Amino acid sequence: MDYQKKILSNGLRLIMVPMDSVKSVTAHFLEHMAFKGTQKRPTAMAISSLIDGVGGEFNAFTSKEVTGFYIKSAATHFPLAIDVLSDILLYSKFEEEEINKERGVILEEINLYEDTPMRKVSDIYEELLYGDTPLGWDTAGRKEVIRKINRSNFLSYLKSFYSPQNMVVVVAGSFKSDEVQSLVNKFLGEVETFETAKYIKILEKQVKPEILVKFKQTEQAHLCLGVRTFPYSHPDRHILAVLATILGGGMSSRLFHEVREKRGLAYYVRTSSDHFLDAGTLVTQAGVDLRRIEEAGSVILAEYRRMIEEICQKEEILKAKEYLKGHLILELEDSRGVASLFGSQEILETKIRTPEEIIEEIDRVTSEDIQRVAREIFSSKSLNLAVIGPFKDGKKFEKILKL
Repeated sequence: MDYQKKILSNGLRLIMVPMDSVKSVTAHFLEHMAFKGTQKRPTAMAISSLIDGVGGEFNAFTSKEVTGFYIKSAATHFPLAIDVLSDILLYSKFEEEEINKERGVILEEINLYEDTPMRKVSDIYEELLYGDTPLGWDTAGRKEVIRKINRSNFLSYLKSFYSPQNMVVVVAGSFKSDEVQSLVNKFLGEVETFETAKYIKILEKQVKPEILVKFKQTEQAHLCLGVRTFPYSHPDRHILAVLATILGGGMSSRLFHEVREKRGLAYYVRTSSDHFLDAGTLVTQAGVDLRRIEEAGSVILAEYRRMIEEICQKEEILKAKEYLKGHLILELEDSRGVASLFGSQEILETKIRTPEEIIEEIDRVTSEDIQRVAREIFSSKSLNLAVIGPFKDGKKFEKILKL
């Protein structure tokens, strides 16, 4: 999959990824923004009506290190899409009345997350790993902070991070390169650049297993059990992805078989390899029988131990590779997935890898690679366990945290 990268005179990065087989186009900003009204389009309805009126889609997402905002539309409506996105970025009004309305929405969103332990346990796990740092904070925010935020806080944030050199515009789909460059330059080429605030780096020092328990009266215990690993740019990233897939990627994975199918300990169990700019983690998450949570933890750790002690079979590795490659291909079937892949890499990684290059890296992973990385990351002192359930503390789990 070919792409072009252009840098405007003010430092804004533009990435264009042609997709001849589709008739849509997605424009994707990886930065924080709001869409409650601008000077040109004063209300949320004015903005949404424009996009709905051309049959387009628009939405936003926030992770620990980026926020993305995208519009996907028929290719003929790209001029409107880039107009609306740039308008939101540069001229959002952040009216106090709208802030107060949204404040209530966010507080209810936080309540929803608190009532959804399957989701919340991941936040507890990251709090355990990274403590009182941006990586350890819940992206939804703390209620006491949400209640105090005002317009000046938004404007101050813009002045800290909204510099062109800190942004990426990705256009994926059917388009004319000259038209895209001209329009992006028209709407964003004159934005003034400035030095942005830097992220707070994580200093990881772990000398013993760590446990964090959040008491909640639930019918099922939710746990995250994992270890610290590597950041985005680490050369072993794709080895970790294969390793995690063998452990808990899909219904034929080791942990799904051992924890759910063989023992009936959990309704769901999965393992993922997650990465940030300067940190990473491999973690298994499961919803388990309250009375058998220690057994479930022990079975998970037994499978971690197997990765250290045994060489994975070629058939199992091949299946994991095909699983990863298949999911990647499915994600790239539409322009939004392509825009997200290229934009995220440009923001967070040292280089952009095309899907073909990613697949080549996955294919190069060997059984020896997997065992080497397993021996590097899996040790008793590196274990971390986060639990949501009717438990007052983590003492009952201390005895199982051994490899």
